[in-house]
Amino acid sequence: MTASPRPPREVVIGLDVGTTRVKAVAFGIGQEWQLAAVAEHAMQTPRPGWEVQDPDALLSAAAHALGECVSRLDGAEVVGVSVATAMHGLLGLDAGLRPRTALVTWADSRAADEARALRGEGGDELYRLTGVPVHPMTPLTKLRWFARHDAATWASVSWWVGLKDWVLLWLTGELVTERSSAAGTGMLDLHTGDWSPVALAAAGVEAARLPPVLPTTAVRPLAATAATRVALPAGTPVVVGAGDGPSANLGCGALAPGVAGLSIGTSGALRMALDAPRLDAAGTLFCYPLTDSVWVAGGPISNGGNVVRWAGRSLAPDLVGAAGAGTGDDALLALAATAPPGCEGLVMVPYLVAERSPSWDPDVPAAFLGLRPAHTRAHLARAAVEGVCLNVALVLDQLDRLAPVKSVRATGGAFGSALWREVAGALLDRPLQVLDGVEGTALGAAALGVFALGREPTLDAALASLCDVDAHLGAAEVPAPELLATYRSLRSSVPGLIAGLGRLAPFYGEPS
Repeated sequence: MTASPRPPREVVIGLDVGTTRVKAVAFGIGQEWQLAAVAEHAMQTPRPGWEVQDPDALLSAAAHALGECVSRLDGAEVVGVSVATAMHGLLGLDAGLRPRTALVTWADSRAADEARALRGEGGDELYRLTGVPVHPMTPLTKLRWFARHDAATWASVSWWVGLKDWVLLWLTGELVTERSSAAGTGMLDLHTGDWSPVALAAAGVEAARLPPVLPTTAVRPLAATAATRVALPAGTPVVVGAGDGPSANLGCGALAPGVAGLSIGTSGALRMALDAPRLDAAGTLFCYPLTDSVWVAGGPISNGGNVVRWAGRSLAPDLVGAAGAGTGDDALLALAATAPPGCEGLVMVPYLVAERSPSWDPDVPAAFLGLRPAHTRAHLARAAVEGVCLNVALVLDQLDRLAPVKSVRATGGAFGSALWREVAGALLDRPLQVLDGVEGTALGAAALGVFALGREPTLDAALASLCDVDAHLGAAEVPAPELLATYRSLRSSVPGLIAGLGRLAPFYGEPS
């Protein structure tokens, strides 16, 4: 779906501030039309395990993308801007609302010790209260880290906020958060929709140092300073919106029972919409609100497209850097496609960074299992793709126990690749359709905006007013029976491979 020469009379802009990219996408209301602007921003690793971002650079990227989008609208009226952002970030602000820390992202694992201790001290109760497994990704554990390891910063911070709150502060001049992003902190009571006293005590922070929590459909006026910067009228409605994961489910139309939304970019997630909050008995899935009546349960994975990029740098730098080879991912995936499905018994556990679902154990490292002399770098490359998809299949197993998954709708850059589609479809063993030609998270943000502004009575109607999502879904991938059999065999081999390594433990023990 691309912009036509004639823009519609009215548009709504979905502002998607992701992990490494900001997308501002204008969608026509009542006319299928879109126009997108993109700006990049960087992740920084000042120490091993630290994954942070410059909060001012994030706002510069957001302003650039939003301003460019507005400048190209050719007179169309912007009825509102609706915001989706990456979840689980933590940022400390001083009394003047200026940053005292970098944005500590979801990928940052410095709080692993705090998470490990907390899991043994009441992690189950926290999960039942908040719907979020205890893990270093959560601001709850990050706050414990600051309190214990950086007393000077802890004392200097007046407000602890997330990425959404920081973007809304710039757009509206008001320090607030919303229920979806607040849920991702691990400190929101799943049932009351406000900060949980039990979780706050575990984090060691007072509610007075956190923003007030609004519904995802709350609307605030665009502040004059931001309006000038992006060339919109001051007072333009800003819908506070939801987190990027729940927004992506809405954007790909995965709201019906049994329809899961899968996204794989740098990281990934598999999620399904529910009509009420529900938790799995094993504590492997999150549960976040999209609106007061729609909830999204699922599992995030920290290792997605980043695994393929690592494999390209480490296994095929000659191909990735070769002139005319296309992007690094393209070159690596072309190599991977030359290896047979199942990689002749080779399996990659793809936990290059601290993994989340389904184990939520940040201490498990990546590994290749079953490696033999016949395996080539093509096998290793394909095993990277298969390992990511195998982990998604493990999340699917958990989601199935909560509510049966009948089909999957996929979004994200990975699915531009035939290999990713083939492997994901076969390992998930469900009808898989890929959303093409539309930015799912930005579309979900925009649809939530249309609903919040009262332009349509339901989320489904709001989405339909912007885009015929079904028309952008590819045909369901139907894996060949032999491919399904190969991957079922591969899955069943993993426990034996892991057990085989365990038999070496006595020989690697402490010397006598």
